[in-house]
Amino acid sequence: MTSPQGGREKVVSKLTAALRQDLKIRTAQLGIDIQDAVAEGLASWRALGANPPTVGTSGAESFSTWLPEGQWDQFRADAKDRGVSIIQGLAQAVRLWLDTNPSPTIARPAVVQRKIICNQKGGVGKTAIAAGVGEAFAEDSNQLCPVRIARQMTDTGVDAELEDLTGMGLRVLLVDFDPQGHLTKQLGHAPLPIDGDSLANHMAGEAKGDLSELIVSVDDDRFGGRLQLLPACADAFLLDVRLSRVRMREAALERALEPVEGNYDVVIVDCPPSLGMSMDAAVYYGRRREDETVGKSGVCIVVQAEDSSADAYDLLVTQIEDLRADMKLELDYLGIIVNLYDGRRGYIATSSLEQWKAIKDPRVVGVIPDRREQREAVRMKQPLLSYSPTSEQAANMRALAREIA
Repeated sequence: MTSPQGGREKVVSKLTAALRQDLKIRTAQLGIDIQDAVAEGLASWRALGANPPTVGTSGAESFSTWLPEGQWDQFRADAKDRGVSIIQGLAQAVRLWLDTNPSPTIARPAVVQRKIICNQKGGVGKTAIAAGVGEAFAEDSNQLCPVRIARQMTDTGVDAELEDLTGMGLRVLLVDFDPQGHLTKQLGHAPLPIDGDSLANHMAGEAKGDLSELIVSVDDDRFGGRLQLLPACADAFLLDVRLSRVRMREAALERALEPVEGNYDVVIVDCPPSLGMSMDAAVYYGRRREDETVGKSGVCIVVQAEDSSADAYDLLVTQIEDLRADMKLELDYLGIIVNLYDGRRGYIATSSLEQWKAIKDPRVVGVIPDRREQREAVRMKQPLLSYSPTSEQAANMRALAREIA
């Protein structure tokens, strides 16, 4: 025991790795300090009229925390009176706290959130962003994940400051709206056959079955069946032509997804590099619905720190603003994401980044550096957060998901 600090004193005992991990996860879920949880558990244990069931303590290792002055000595005295070892008593107290403070229920949004990931310029990494944030939304809420502090989501050359947070545990549908099918292939699935059913068929009013039959799961323990994919089909290359014959074509994507979207908390649409009718349909789908909170659904614009991205951005925003004005849409920008940033490229990259940051509406919500783990995950056809869950890039994606949640 060390000298008191701020009304608390450091105590050292032993606790099993499993109990330490459960305690760390539960306190993170509930947003409280471990020391407060242990103090509360010890107080509850001392108040019991009889000893609780024995807890396994085999393999217990050193564990330290800070407790209110005098509490540890009182606990030790009670443990001696009850004929219980200090290690066993502490384990019982921690287990008691865990049992009386269960994991919180995931807060499901009242209206499914729709995130439209877009830019009419190809090669900016829209697909990587769509996949990364979708994976982050779906991660297990009963495990801890390193998350980069949002304000540090820049390539500054210094080590990222990370915080262990629990996964978000949401049900996610990734929609590969690009006929090139990069999202589908990156996640290890095959595009839908062109002579079968597809999202384009449903949008054109020529469905061959239920859309739910086309959806596949992105299998990994981290996602627990919560991450699913609507694969691409090459027939979407002709979607604009087919939409020209559809009534209220801007609502075609919404009509197609409406039968399945109730199964999800978040729908993420990976848009094609296009300014055609399909882009109008995606933007319309992302509009704010009645009674929906501002900033939960909307458009994320992915750019790079170079001049051609700025030209493409202007064209896209013009189209979005025209559609918003013509149809009187309540449409929110979720932010600008500067992707594949590398400050070592010199003045063009750094000055371009500052120009993006100078735009205040929409604002830059993430600067994602160019890292090898992302390219490796694509090559291996695995989700980034499965392939390299503790990497800096994975931590960046988790931070970005929380920024646009």
